[in-house]
Amino acid sequence: MDPITNPYAPGAGQRPPELAGRDEQLAAFDVVLERVARGRPERSLVLTGLRGVGKTVLLNALRGTAVRKGWGTGKLEARPDQGLRRPLAGALHQAVRELGHRDADSVDHVLGVIKSFAHRDAAAGARLKDQWNPGIDAPAVRGRADSGDIEIDLVELFTDLGGLAADVGKGVAVFIDEMQDLGADDVSALCAACHELSQSGLPVIVVGAGLPHLPAVLSASKSYSERLFRYQRIDRLTREAADRALAAPAAEEDAEFEPDALAAMYDATGGYPYFIQAYGKVVWDLAPRSPITAADVAVGAPEAESELAVGFFGSRYERATPGERDYLMAMAEVAAAADPDGEAVPTADVAAALGKKPQSLSPARDSLLKKGLIYSGERGRIAFTVPHFGRYLRERG
Repeated sequence: MDPITNPYAPGAGQRPPELAGRDEQLAAFDVVLERVARGRPERSLVLTGLRGVGKTVLLNALRGTAVRKGWGTGKLEARPDQGLRRPLAGALHQAVRELGHRDADSVDHVLGVIKSFAHRDAAAGARLKDQWNPGIDAPAVRGRADSGDIEIDLVELFTDLGGLAADVGKGVAVFIDEMQDLGADDVSALCAACHELSQSGLPVIVVGAGLPHLPAVLSASKSYSERLFRYQRIDRLTREAADRALAAPAAEEDAEFEPDALAAMYDATGGYPYFIQAYGKVVWDLAPRSPITAADVAVGAPEAESELAVGFFGSRYERATPGERDYLMAMAEVAAAADPDGEAVPTADVAAALGKKPQSLSPARDSLLKKGLIYSGERGRIAFTVPHFGRYLRERG
């Protein structure tokens, strides 16, 4: 097959040629946008799932939907070593520009509030040259979103932003990837701001994406967060959707998969979107001709697995210390005995496998949680954030 026409796109956050299996989420978001724009009550949205299920791709697709409807949008990726003010200010600056409000004074006021919000990221009394500049020409608005209390400031900022959007009959959507990496104060402030918005009816929503334990992170911050957000679990694709993700792009290039080949691909990938793209790319390049057969899949699978072992699995494994790797391997062994698909396993069983007391393993477990290699959806149980990671570890030995 011609590698130049290879349609598959295995990349972090890279949109696949066929966004299969997400029609329900896209349709539901259309309803959310229309309701919010009309001033009707609607909750913000949180997408959760393992690595490689396409959360970032879906987040970008939802943002595209909002842009096409004339909304102002901004996106940021949360990082554990960075506060919310700077990236959010940049995202909201873009959102205001996209809104296209014609009253320059109103726009300058909101931009000035964003600037004040961003400047509070600097230490109190910091000189002007030490303050981060979000690239906003409008003068900072003193006394608005600049108290230094992130919760108060975010409520004021979203309130002014929502008023600007309401003037033009549109809305503002803030998209936050890796939302579980927000600091505790920032999570609390975000929940408080969303709570205020839900009561005021202003057209501003937050769309977050993160690992499966994100709902627990939000709930720990504000007890009412479970009512603030509409949670959608993004999982592996069904067999039908996975087949479409492979077959539709191939058909665009006048190629096809035999039914047995599609079945073999699903068995190999487990229906995970990133794996589908990774296997699809390798198998296409190695297949001699169309239609692609199950034998072609068998030939390409080892190379695809080798590439995943280096780029997808290996890069994460290398971030762990020797002690943390022992912990990960023990998790994989416990999962193999109790739950081969890699769902949550008891921390006590992991400690028993290592022959140590659970308390002595807390530092390794906490470090792995911070590195995003494992997550804890419920007390006393842990799981890998990456599908098939346990299998990778066991094969690695």
